[in-house]
Amino acid sequence: MSSSDVYGIDLTMNDGSPKSFGDFRGHPVLVVNVASNCGFTPQYAGLEELYRRYSAEGLVVLGMPCNQFLGQEPGNDGEIAEFCSTTFGVTFPLLAKGDVRGRDQHPLYEKLTTFRNGVLPGLVKWNFEKFLVDRDGEIVARFAPTVEPDAPEVITAIEDVLARPAA
Repeated sequence: MSSSDVYGIDLTMNDGSPKSFGDFRGHPVLVVNVASNCGFTPQYAGLEELYRRYSAEGLVVLGMPCNQFLGQEPGNDGEIAEFCSTTFGVTFPLLAKGDVRGRDQHPLYEKLTTFRNGVLPGLVKWNFEKFLVDRDGEIVARFAPTVEPDAPEVITAIEDVLARPAA
């Protein structure tokens, strides 16, 4: 399976509408598993700032709410959207709540966590783990939950993929 196969993955957005990861073809995407009651929840603000700063250049920040880590995302999709909007002014797209590991792991996360092109494979360890997918569907970076969205290594990786045209 090539990395561009990520484009064939079906998604359900937070509002229930269908989408495909292929709808993001040609755009770098920062995929983040998010939660509303986590010590890292304030990272929503930094993720929104990245989205506002770089979306005109093509960056998409894509959040996937997940309740697998100590039940830190107990809300339904509507409650999650309301929380993100009112608390952090989130405008970047959110997926429907799903699993990032285990038997019901979302296919997107199955792909993100098994890819081995110099990016460390393995289970998502906690909320707010970040995966950067370039314009061609290549997974080019992975950042731990403790790495803030505005960390130099995140900014550098985003700017690097934005500087490269799609193949």
